[in-house]
Amino acid sequence: MQRVAQGAWRALATARQQQAAAAAGWQRRGFAIGTDTSPDTHEDFKPKYKAEPASDVDDQIKKDIAGSKVFIYMKGTPDAPMCGFSNMACRILDAYGLKYGSSNVLADAGIREGIKKFTEWPTIPQVFVNGEFIGGSDVLMEMHNSGEMAKLVETLGDGAKAPAK
Repeated sequence: MQRVAQGAWRALATARQQQAAAAAGWQRRGFAIGTDTSPDTHEDFKPKYKAEPASDVDDQIKKDIAGSKVFIYMKGTPDAPMCGFSNMACRILDAYGLKYGSSNVLADAGIREGIKKFTEWPTIPQVFVNGEFIGGSDVLMEMHNSGEMAKLVETLGDGAKAPAK
């Protein structure tokens, strides 16, 4: 019995040594072990933007979509989209020659979360036409393929037209 207990103690000691060695290896590679709950943190890791109150965000969203016949909330800008879906939505709007406003949700966390609540739609991009939420890039592509987008563009005027096939 004593031999079994000694063997168990050795195994436990070996396991602890292996854990300590593994932790040291992680630390040498620059990974943190555990979490630091210290309120003091480096400026680079502090939040850059303070979330705006919901009413301010809703007001900004309403102002944005009222200011343009077509408006897109996207990741990046029309000239430099930061996501494939945002890029696709912009290219579809560009193909019809539409003039549209845009907001980069990556630059404002309040708007990014606020627009999802406003529309009850979980993904970005989000496209509005005449103040009405249309959908994202998948919906725009469906509308383009079905010819529905061309009909919608005709109602907008502004010299926009369906792309040549």
